[in-house]
Amino acid sequence: MQQYWSGSAINKNKGMVEHLQHCGVIKSTKVAEVMETIDRGLFVPKGTPPYVDSPMAIGYNVTISAPHMHATCLQLLEEKLQPGMRALDVGSGTGYLTACFALMVGPQGHTIGVDHIPELVSSSIENIEKSAAAPLLKDGSFSVHVGDGREGWPECAPYDAIHVGAAAPEIPEPLINQLKPGGRMVIPVGNILQDLKVVDKNSDGSISVYTETLVRYVPLTSKEAQLQG
Repeated sequence: MQQYWSGSAINKNKGMVEHLQHCGVIKSTKVAEVMETIDRGLFVPKGTPPYVDSPMAIGYNVTISAPHMHATCLQLLEEKLQPGMRALDVGSGTGYLTACFALMVGPQGHTIGVDHIPELVSSSIENIEKSAAAPLLKDGSFSVHVGDGREGWPECAPYDAIHVGAAAPEIPEPLINQLKPGGRMVIPVGNILQDLKVVDKNSDGSISVYTETLVRYVPLTSKEAQLQG
């Protein structure tokens, strides 16, 4: 819920990444590299300042998260986004974070984005096609689908990394089931104010959960409830 800067003084993607490094949000070279390579400016609505550290409305009563939240989630999931691993992004929205995942796991890995708004899925694919992740979309290692993210995407499970971009009242059981032993899920849980939960599945299938920080996300709900706001 913190904002690290505001206004339009930062007008380049590289400047946004450097500020996140300076603020201590980005701690690893890999996360910095992927956020420099996937330009956030390709994924925000036209006419909005893309590099401000703030969530932005993208229509359909949803937002693209602030850059510091994207960086936080990438840091938390970095070890599970190694080349050849599998990643699922629930509520993939504009496709920005999903594209970052795809770049990290590479063509030997597999990245799935799921959103229940068909128009968002279509526009996210257009965004991705303009980005450095476009070749992965073309070769089939990266895909975005229309679906109810609360059910995950079982066709490509299990996943090393699962990210949920909307707040659930509790952790959906299908997502726990689709997490690989040794895998990690990052999900906001709660109602008006939420905890960003880090869910680790141990080698024996048991679950360990801890809270990383306090956040505020739109709710993970049905398509109908989302469109009604």
